[in-house]
Amino acid sequence: MTDLAGRTAVVTGANSGLGLVTATELARRGAHVVLAVRNVPAGEEVARRIGGEVRELDLASLASVRSFAAKLVADHPAIDLLVNNAGLVVLGPRRTTADGFELHLGTNMLGPFALTGLLLDALTAAPAARVVSLSSITHKGAHLDFDDLMSTHDYRAAAAYGRSKLATTLFGLELDRRLRAAGSPVISTLAHPGLTRTNLTPRAWEHLGPLGKPVAWLGLLATQSVEQGAKPQIKAATDPGVRGGQFFGPAGLGETRGRVTKARLSKEAADPAVAARLWAASEKLTGVRYL
Repeated sequence: MTDLAGRTAVVTGANSGLGLVTATELARRGAHVVLAVRNVPAGEEVARRIGGEVRELDLASLASVRSFAAKLVADHPAIDLLVNNAGLVVLGPRRTTADGFELHLGTNMLGPFALTGLLLDALTAAPAARVVSLSSITHKGAHLDFDDLMSTHDYRAAAAYGRSKLATTLFGLELDRRLRAAGSPVISTLAHPGLTRTNLTPRAWEHLGPLGKPVAWLGLLATQSVEQGAKPQIKAATDPGVRGGQFFGPAGLGETRGRVTKARLSKEAADPAVAARLWAASEKLTGVRYL
Protein backbone atom coordinates (compact mmCIF):
# COMPACT_ATOMS: atom_id res chain seq x y z
CA MET A 1 0.00 0.00 0.00
CA THR A 2 2.88 2.37 -0.63
CA ASP A 3 1.04 3.63 -3.72
CA LEU A 4 -2.51 4.55 -2.74
CA ALA A 5 -3.68 5.96 -6.08
CA GLY A 6 -7.32 5.15 -6.65
CA ARG A 7 -7.95 4.28 -3.01
CA THR A 8 -10.33 6.05 -0.63
CA ALA A 9 -9.13 6.69 2.92
CA VAL A 10 -11.23 8.12 5.75
CA VAL A 11 -9.33 9.79 8.59
CA THR A 12 -11.24 11.05 11.61
CA GLY A 13 -9.87 14.13 13.35
CA ALA A 14 -7.83 14.93 10.24
CA ASN A 15 -7.66 18.70 10.71
CA SER A 16 -4.92 18.69 13.36
CA GLY A 17 -2.32 16.65 15.22
CA LEU A 18 -1.81 12.99 14.41
CA GLY A 19 -4.78 12.95 12.05
CA LEU A 20 -3.42 15.83 10.00
CA VAL A 21 -0.01 14.17 9.63
CA THR A 22 -1.64 10.86 8.70
CA ALA A 23 -4.03 12.41 6.19
CA THR A 24 -1.19 14.39 4.61
CA GLU A 25 0.92 11.25 4.18
CA LEU A 26 -1.96 9.26 2.71
CA ALA A 27 -2.68 12.07 0.24
CA ARG A 28 1.01 12.25 -0.66
CA ARG A 29 0.83 8.57 -1.58
CA GLY A 30 -2.10 9.22 -3.91
CA ALA A 31 -5.14 8.37 -1.78
CA HIS A 32 -8.37 10.29 -2.00
CA VAL A 33 -8.67 11.35 1.63
CA VAL A 34 -11.96 12.06 3.35
CA LEU A 35 -11.26 14.46 6.21
CA ALA A 36 -13.86 13.57 8.85
CA VAL A 37 -13.83 16.50 11.27
CA ARG A 38 -15.89 18.42 13.80
CA ASN A 39 -14.28 21.73 12.79
CA VAL A 40 -15.26 22.05 9.15
CA PRO A 41 -13.48 25.38 8.43
CA ALA A 42 -10.23 23.92 9.81
CA GLY A 43 -10.78 20.83 7.68
CA GLU A 44 -11.35 22.95 4.60
CA GLU A 45 -8.06 24.75 5.22
CA VAL A 46 -6.28 21.38 5.33
CA ALA A 47 -8.06 20.24 2.17
CA ARG A 48 -6.81 23.31 0.33
CA ARG A 49 -3.27 22.18 1.13
CA ILE A 50 -3.45 18.41 0.62
CA GLY A 51 -6.60 17.84 -1.43
CA GLY A 52 -9.39 15.47 -0.52
CA GLU A 53 -12.85 16.28 0.74
CA VAL A 54 -14.18 17.52 4.06
CA ARG A 55 -17.15 16.02 5.85
CA GLU A 56 -18.54 16.92 9.25
CA LEU A 57 -18.40 14.23 11.92
CA ASP A 58 -18.89 14.51 15.66
CA LEU A 59 -18.07 11.19 17.32
CA ALA A 60 -19.74 12.40 20.52
CA SER A 61 -23.12 12.21 18.75
CA LEU A 62 -24.53 8.96 17.34
CA ALA A 63 -26.88 11.01 15.17
CA SER A 64 -23.86 12.70 13.59
CA VAL A 65 -22.12 9.34 13.12
CA ARG A 66 -25.16 7.86 11.39
CA SER A 67 -25.65 10.89 9.15
CA PHE A 68 -21.97 10.97 8.19
CA ALA A 69 -21.87 7.24 7.41
CA ALA A 70 -25.05 7.27 5.32
CA LYS A 71 -23.91 10.19 3.16
CA LEU A 72 -20.37 8.84 2.82
CA VAL A 73 -21.43 5.37 1.68
CA ALA A 74 -23.85 6.90 -0.83
CA ASP A 75 -20.93 8.69 -2.46
CA HIS A 76 -18.19 6.12 -1.78
CA PRO A 77 -19.62 2.58 -1.87
CA ALA A 78 -16.11 1.13 -1.50
CA ILE A 79 -13.74 2.42 1.21
CA ASP A 80 -10.18 1.13 1.39
CA LEU A 81 -9.05 2.54 4.71
CA LEU A 82 -10.65 3.84 7.89
CA VAL A 83 -8.31 5.47 10.42
CA ASN A 84 -10.17 5.92 13.71
CA ASN A 85 -7.78 8.63 14.84
CA ALA A 86 -10.00 11.24 16.48
CA GLY A 87 -10.19 11.32 20.24
CA LEU A 88 -10.05 13.58 23.24
CA VAL A 89 -8.80 13.90 26.77
CA VAL A 90 -10.62 16.41 28.94
CA LEU A 91 -9.55 16.71 32.57
CA GLY A 92 -11.76 18.30 35.18
CA PRO A 93 -15.41 17.44 35.97
CA ARG A 94 -17.26 14.51 34.41
CA ARG A 95 -18.95 15.34 31.11
CA THR A 96 -21.22 13.42 28.77
CA THR A 97 -21.87 13.08 25.05
CA ALA A 98 -25.10 14.01 23.28
CA ASP A 99 -26.28 10.45 23.99
CA GLY A 100 -25.46 10.55 27.69
CA PHE A 101 -22.27 8.49 27.53
CA GLU A 102 -19.23 9.47 29.61
CA LEU A 103 -17.39 11.80 27.25
CA HIS A 104 -14.12 9.86 26.88
CA LEU A 105 -15.72 6.45 26.37
CA GLY A 106 -18.38 7.87 24.07
CA THR A 107 -15.99 9.82 21.86
CA ASN A 108 -12.92 7.59 21.88
CA MET A 109 -14.58 4.18 21.61
CA LEU A 110 -18.36 4.06 21.21
CA GLY A 111 -18.42 6.62 18.38
CA PRO A 112 -15.73 4.76 16.40
CA PHE A 113 -17.43 1.44 17.16
CA ALA A 114 -20.65 2.71 15.60
CA LEU A 115 -18.85 4.37 12.69
CA THR A 116 -16.90 1.24 11.80
CA GLY A 117 -19.99 -0.92 11.87
CA LEU A 118 -21.92 1.48 9.67
CA LEU A 119 -19.05 1.57 7.15
CA LEU A 120 -18.30 -2.15 7.21
CA ASP A 121 -20.18 -3.00 4.01
CA ALA A 122 -18.25 -0.29 2.15
CA LEU A 123 -14.98 -1.56 3.61
CA THR A 124 -15.86 -5.10 2.57
CA ALA A 125 -16.52 -3.87 -0.96
CA ALA A 126 -12.88 -2.79 -1.28
CA PRO A 127 -10.33 -5.47 -2.25
CA ALA A 128 -8.11 -5.31 0.86
CA ALA A 129 -9.47 -2.76 3.31
CA ARG A 130 -8.10 -1.87 6.73
CA VAL A 131 -9.37 -0.34 9.92
CA VAL A 132 -6.83 1.33 12.19
CA SER A 133 -7.77 2.10 15.80
CA LEU A 134 -5.74 4.54 17.88
CA SER A 135 -4.83 3.20 21.31
CA SER A 136 -2.64 4.71 24.04
CA ILE A 137 -0.04 3.51 26.52
CA THR A 138 -2.52 4.57 29.20
CA HIS A 139 -4.57 1.46 28.37
CA LYS A 140 -2.02 -0.60 30.31
CA GLY A 141 -2.99 0.85 33.67
CA ALA A 142 -6.73 0.78 33.05
CA HIS A 143 -9.49 -1.63 34.06
CA LEU A 144 -13.05 -1.82 32.80
CA ASP A 145 -15.81 -1.98 35.42
CA PHE A 146 -18.82 -3.33 33.57
CA ASP A 147 -21.03 -2.31 36.48
CA ASP A 148 -19.95 1.31 35.93
CA LEU A 149 -18.86 1.67 32.30
CA MET A 150 -19.86 5.33 32.32
CA SER A 151 -17.67 6.19 35.32
CA THR A 152 -20.49 7.66 37.39
CA HIS A 153 -18.85 6.75 40.71
CA ASP A 154 -15.65 8.33 42.04
CA TYR A 155 -14.96 10.00 38.69
CA ARG A 156 -11.38 10.83 37.73
CA ALA A 157 -10.83 12.15 34.22
CA ALA A 158 -7.37 10.65 33.67
CA ALA A 159 -8.65 7.22 34.69
CA ALA A 160 -11.70 7.61 32.44
CA TYR A 161 -9.42 8.43 29.52
CA GLY A 162 -7.33 5.33 30.19
CA ARG A 163 -10.45 3.17 30.32
CA SER A 164 -11.63 4.61 27.01
CA LYS A 165 -8.31 3.67 25.41
CA LEU A 166 -8.44 0.18 26.92
CA ALA A 167 -11.92 -0.11 25.40
CA THR A 168 -10.58 1.09 22.04
CA THR A 169 -7.82 -1.53 22.17
CA LEU A 170 -10.25 -4.30 23.05
CA PHE A 171 -12.50 -3.19 20.19
CA GLY A 172 -9.70 -3.19 17.59
CA LEU A 173 -8.57 -6.68 18.56
CA GLU A 174 -12.07 -8.13 18.81
CA LEU A 175 -12.97 -6.59 15.46
CA ASP A 176 -10.10 -8.47 13.85
CA ARG A 177 -11.12 -11.74 15.54
CA ARG A 178 -14.65 -11.37 14.20
CA LEU A 179 -13.48 -10.38 10.73
CA ARG A 180 -11.28 -13.51 10.60
CA ALA A 181 -14.11 -15.71 11.83
CA ALA A 182 -16.39 -14.29 9.14
CA GLY A 183 -13.81 -14.87 6.40
CA SER A 184 -13.71 -11.14 5.67
CA PRO A 185 -10.89 -9.61 3.59
CA VAL A 186 -10.90 -6.55 5.90
CA ILE A 187 -8.23 -6.41 8.61
CA SER A 188 -8.19 -4.47 11.86
CA THR A 189 -4.91 -3.08 13.21
CA LEU A 190 -3.94 -0.82 16.10
CA ALA A 191 -1.34 1.80 16.92
CA HIS A 192 -0.43 4.22 19.68
CA PRO A 193 1.71 7.37 19.51
CA GLY A 194 3.56 7.16 22.81
CA LEU A 195 3.93 10.64 24.32
CA THR A 196 3.41 13.00 21.42
CA ARG A 197 3.12 16.77 21.08
CA THR A 198 -0.46 17.45 19.96
CA ASN A 199 -3.11 20.04 20.73
CA LEU A 200 -4.88 17.56 23.05
CA THR A 201 -2.39 18.23 25.85
CA PRO A 202 -3.04 22.00 26.22
CA ARG A 203 -6.79 21.45 25.93
CA ALA A 204 -6.71 18.79 28.64
CA TRP A 205 -5.65 21.37 31.23
CA GLU A 206 -8.04 24.17 30.28
CA HIS A 207 -10.12 23.53 33.42
CA LEU A 208 -7.25 24.95 35.51
CA GLY A 209 -7.71 28.37 33.98
CA PRO A 210 -4.57 30.55 33.78
CA LEU A 211 -2.54 27.85 35.55
CA GLY A 212 -3.42 25.31 32.88
CA LYS A 213 -1.18 26.75 30.18
CA PRO A 214 2.15 26.46 32.05
CA VAL A 215 1.21 23.00 33.34
CA ALA A 216 0.46 21.88 29.79
CA TRP A 217 3.67 23.30 28.38
CA LEU A 218 5.73 21.57 31.08
CA GLY A 219 4.09 18.32 30.04
CA LEU A 220 4.91 18.98 26.39
CA LEU A 221 8.63 19.01 27.20
CA ALA A 222 8.49 15.22 27.63
CA THR A 223 6.85 14.57 24.26
CA GLN A 224 8.09 13.70 20.78
CA SER A 225 7.05 15.48 17.60
CA VAL A 226 3.66 14.81 16.08
CA GLU A 227 5.37 13.67 12.88
CA GLN A 228 7.20 10.95 14.82
CA GLY A 229 4.12 10.09 16.86
CA ALA A 230 2.06 9.48 13.73
CA LYS A 231 4.46 6.89 12.32
CA PRO A 232 2.92 3.88 14.14
CA GLN A 233 -0.56 4.54 12.74
CA ILE A 234 0.83 5.28 9.27
CA LYS A 235 2.62 1.93 9.37
CA ALA A 236 -0.55 0.18 10.55
CA ALA A 237 -2.46 1.84 7.71
CA THR A 238 -0.04 1.36 4.81
CA ASP A 239 2.65 -1.26 5.39
CA PRO A 240 1.96 -4.14 2.97
CA GLY A 241 3.27 -6.70 5.46
CA VAL A 242 0.91 -5.79 8.29
CA ARG A 243 -1.42 -8.53 9.52
CA GLY A 244 -4.75 -8.18 11.26
CA GLY A 245 -4.53 -7.78 15.02
CA GLN A 246 -1.04 -6.27 15.01
CA PHE A 247 -0.35 -3.33 17.33
CA PHE A 248 2.38 -0.74 16.74
CA GLY A 249 3.96 1.93 18.91
CA PRO A 250 7.28 3.62 19.71
CA ALA A 251 10.21 1.45 20.76
CA GLY A 252 12.01 3.74 23.23
CA LEU A 253 11.63 4.67 26.92
CA GLY A 254 8.68 2.49 27.81
CA GLU A 255 7.00 2.93 24.42
CA THR A 256 6.92 6.72 24.80
CA ARG A 257 9.11 7.73 21.84
CA GLY A 258 11.37 6.60 19.02
CA ARG A 259 11.25 4.22 16.10
CA VAL A 260 8.18 2.09 15.39
CA THR A 261 7.95 -1.42 16.79
CA LYS A 262 5.31 -3.94 17.83
CA ALA A 263 3.62 -2.61 20.95
CA ARG A 264 2.75 -4.62 24.04
CA LEU A 265 -0.78 -5.21 25.27
CA SER A 266 -1.97 -5.25 28.84
CA LYS A 267 -3.31 -8.58 30.08
CA GLU A 268 -6.87 -7.23 30.11
CA ALA A 269 -6.59 -5.79 26.59
CA ALA A 270 -5.55 -9.21 25.27
CA ASP A 271 -8.42 -11.08 26.98
CA PRO A 272 -11.02 -12.22 24.40
CA ALA A 273 -13.64 -12.74 27.12
CA VAL A 274 -13.43 -9.10 28.20
CA ALA A 275 -13.52 -8.00 24.55
CA ALA A 276 -16.62 -10.07 23.84
CA ARG A 277 -18.38 -8.60 26.85
CA LEU A 278 -17.47 -5.07 25.79
CA TRP A 279 -18.64 -5.79 22.23
CA ALA A 280 -22.07 -6.89 23.47
CA ALA A 281 -22.35 -3.79 25.67
CA SER A 282 -21.28 -1.53 22.78
CA GLU A 283 -23.89 -3.00 20.44
CA LYS A 284 -26.57 -2.39 23.05
CA LEU A 285 -25.42 1.17 23.80
CA THR A 286 -25.01 2.30 20.19
CA GLY A 287 -27.72 0.24 18.51
CA VAL A 288 -25.16 -0.80 15.85
CA ARG A 289 -24.84 -4.56 15.39
CA TYR A 290 -22.37 -6.27 13.10
CA LEU A 291 -20.21 -9.39 12.90
